[in-house]
Amino acid sequence: MFGERETGSIKPSEIGAWLRDLERRIGTATARTAFIVLHGSLELAFDDGAIKRNPAKAKSVQVPEVKSGRIVAWSDATVLVVVEAHPASLRPIPVLGAAAGLRQGELFGLGEEDIDFDAMEIHVRRQIKRLGSAFVFALPKNDQERTVPMSDGAAEVLRQHIKAGRIRPYSLPWEKPDGDLASVRLLFRWRDDLHIKARAYNERIWKPALVKGSVIPPPIRNEKGALVYLASRKDGIHALRHYYASVTLADGVNIRELAEYMGHGDPAFTLRLYTHMLPSSHQRARHAFDARLGPVFASASHGTVTEQSPSARDLLEADDGPQLGL
Repeated sequence: MFGERETGSIKPSEIGAWLRDLERRIGTATARTAFIVLHGSLELAFDDGAIKRNPAKAKSVQVPEVKSGRIVAWSDATVLVVVEAHPASLRPIPVLGAAAGLRQGELFGLGEEDIDFDAMEIHVRRQIKRLGSAFVFALPKNDQERTVPMSDGAAEVLRQHIKAGRIRPYSLPWEKPDGDLASVRLLFRWRDDLHIKARAYNERIWKPALVKGSVIPPPIRNEKGALVYLASRKDGIHALRHYYASVTLADGVNIRELAEYMGHGDPAFTLRLYTHMLPSSHQRARHAFDARLGPVFASASHGTVTEQSPSARDLLEADDGPQLGL
């Protein structure tokens, strides 16, 4: 939009229109990030005396506000439809998104050598990352490798995929376009036999699958006759990570472990994001006290300890409970 423009020719009204269009097409968070870059560039031009004022600071420029709201995880039925809408060769991608919580770039960069069927683990060691017009292998987000437990079902899907496919080495530069070549036995390839590019996958595979799952409406044709999907950032493959978090938390995995599995640098971030998905502990607390303090409750409710109830001395001598130092 502004890449070839003289900084002094950019008007506040143009910035406002640009922001509204970005928010409509790709979401509030990305629009805000793009604005930060533009604002900083224009502020540098102002400091250097190239422009007399920063048009991005004008009162008429309304920066989109992030709307707070709870993440809502997809239902099992929605995940099933989205998975089945994928071609067979790419079906393990949404399976691993839902069952292992991998990010999109991590899924595209996953290699056969990252799957440990003996330990039933997935080693997340890299992602495919776009740098301008180039693509590279790079460390996962936050520059942290991690290990994710693999379920029996996910393992079987991967076994069949590896057995059916012709997995072979694929090379990309490491971390930067002129970096050393790194070779990986990529699990997934695109139709041209190269690595999968996010834009092609999203438009030709992911969004049509969302339509079948009734997540987004059918596409419409724009003035040029091209199909346009009415999808926002929240409808991306990241939704499968939210599903993974919801299932994991529902089964009792704690926040610290979930943060490790998802590659979050700070468990506090995971807690803020998914605290509303934590299952209620009320019933577990009731059972815990009924199991541990049953004799106490019996004694207090009947006034005496029953013959079947152990005495206080018996409980002390058993010494099988936690010791609390006060």
